[in-house]
Amino acid sequence: MKGAVDSIESFGLVDGPGIRTVVFLSGCQLRCKYCHNPEMWIKGKENYTSDELVQKIIRNKPYFQRNQGGVTFSGGEPLLQIDFLLEVCQKLKKEKIHIALDTAGVGVGKYQEILSYVDLVLLDIKHITKEGYLDLTGKSMDEFLTFLDVLNQSHTKVWIRQVIIPGVNDNLEYIDGLKVFLKQINNVEKVEFLPYHKMGDQKYQSLGLVNPYLKKEAMDIEKCQQLFEYFQHSDL
Repeated sequence: MKGAVDSIESFGLVDGPGIRTVVFLSGCQLRCKYCHNPEMWIKGKENYTSDELVQKIIRNKPYFQRNQGGVTFSGGEPLLQIDFLLEVCQKLKKEKIHIALDTAGVGVGKYQEILSYVDLVLLDIKHITKEGYLDLTGKSMDEFLTFLDVLNQSHTKVWIRQVIIPGVNDNLEYIDGLKVFLKQINNVEKVEFLPYHKMGDQKYQSLGLVNPYLKKEAMDIEKCQQLFEYFQHSDL
């Protein structure tokens, strides 16, 4: 079986514990207004067999296992290439490699099966309301909620990632709602606030795509940290 791999990062430090090999699989159903990887929206050419990808990952094993790391599958949305991902993960587990899945939870099913191989889910929270989710991503929240139900039935550890965007969710009302929303997710070990940045602007221009946030300023890092401290210490 072949998969469409956009790129591979050998020494990732922010996509799970330890040093990670990060595999970016192309293709995504969402069109997030703040997306900084629009080049991965469309699934690319299938350029790796499962064996080829597994062997490439295994070559980095001495580096990431020394630091309690592993492999992280990101994108795009890795759950869209579910059969390829399943085949790769099955082989990696035989090598006792820690597997993280960086996902928005919007795939094509087989969630229970893939979560049986995944040690950690890095779950991207787009928005906490159906209206806000639709406005921000262009897609219904229903598939995400389906994934969330399956995730809650598993014992997989979860790290939450929330991008903070000026004028969208950089307010105490949203942060309070987020804290309540996250109480419905099991096995959450960590929550991260990621400030919206402008690093993807040139990609939209080079691809001839309309950038909905072209005129939006980057999120103030200090304010983002203040919101996170409020989130940590609020009594909700």
